Amino acid sequence: MSYFKENEWWASPYNEEPEVQAQMQLAGKIEIHDATLRDGEQTPGVVFGIDDKVRIAEMLNELGVERIEAGMPAVSKQDQAAIEAISKRNLKSKIFTFARAMKADIDMAADLGASGVVIEVPIGYPKLKYQFNWTWEKVYEKSAECINYAKEKGLYACYFPYDTTRARAEDLENLMGALMRDAVPDSVGVVDTMGCATPQAVAYLVRKMKKLTNGLPIEVHTHNDFGMAVATELAGIAAGASCVHSCFNGLGERTGNAALEELMVSLKILYGVNEHYNIAKLPEFCAEVAKISGVDFAVNKPVSGVRNYTRESGIGVNLVVEKPLAMFATNPAIFNRKGDIALGKKSGKASIEYFLNEIGEEASDEQVANMLTMVKEKGSAEKRLLTVDEFRKIVEECKH
Repeated sequence: MSYFKENEWWASPYNEEPEVQAQMQLAGKIEIHDATLRDGEQTPGVVFGIDDKVRIAEMLNELGVERIEAGMPAVSKQDQAAIEAISKRNLKSKIFTFARAMKADIDMAADLGASGVVIEVPIGYPKLKYQFNWTWEKVYEKSAECINYAKEKGLYACYFPYDTTRARAEDLENLMGALMRDAVPDSVGVVDTMGCATPQAVAYLVRKMKKLTNGLPIEVHTHNDFGMAVATELAGIAAGASCVHSCFNGLGERTGNAALEELMVSLKILYGVNEHYNIAKLPEFCAEVAKISGVDFAVNKPVSGVRNYTRESGIGVNLVVEKPLAMFATNPAIFNRKGDIALGKKSGKASIEYFLNEIGEEASDEQVANMLTMVKEKGSAEKRLLTVDEFRKIVEECKH
């Protein structure tokens, strides 16, 4: 782990303080399990065709994502066809499917060529009380047989007790105790289905689940209802979780899931793990997924936003291009991008001089001052940035 890498990034050196590092209990191997093709498609109004799903899977594979949740075969014949097509691609990423605690769903996962299955059951108390009218014993009955059946089929069994963060402690303890006795999965998820747990609570649950499962690998799946999906998953990683779940562009139900691009960059740069991730491709792929899904993202969206490296303020504009790490934590070049200077209400003299140089023009100090006044007035009046053509017109007006 290094907070600084020449010409690539310059993060906070306090990330590496011994007191900070002492709080980190990183697992030996950390993976990303991307659920764009299942949870991402659960974004209201989003539908991925078979070709869309194959293309997104290829992008995930190229980025270096370790696991791809290719869909839920019980949903439709089309989903089954997509999962089978992805499995036949022989991608480096392992292919998982999402399953109810039913043997039929496990059979479909195996028949379609998946290497693993995420077995979902409810454990959150509001779910048990109001939606299912189940006890923890009922959850156990549903779970045990399917976990063992999946393993008999040669599938990696990720047990997914959803709404974990709203489970009663006694239900969670009783359920996991019974499963550790009769049906041990390969890994267990801490699932913040409603996105309502703090990072500290998720870290606590990761450590608790480690104890309840006698040290099984723990996965973290969160939603973004309080804007903390990525933070809570990283807190889980710091507490010893070995896998985090994600979706491209933070797609997903309601407020969405933890954003793949933010997790990937954070793991590689801030946490110093998984150097193999091909983060240079992220902005391009995020834009492509936005087009496929029909769901765009904010211009200042972390990693993928088109104005992440745009500077309107006149102070230090020359450094945006000359020394980007003075102005940003990451060099835009690592994402195949470059810093951008914009003209508007907040511009300064240096901005005008920069753009004059860009268009091959010269001007006196008085002309520069007049141009700056006109740029500020237009930016304020129209509440937006100016185009280069608009600046050219201002230059012509001030020089003649």
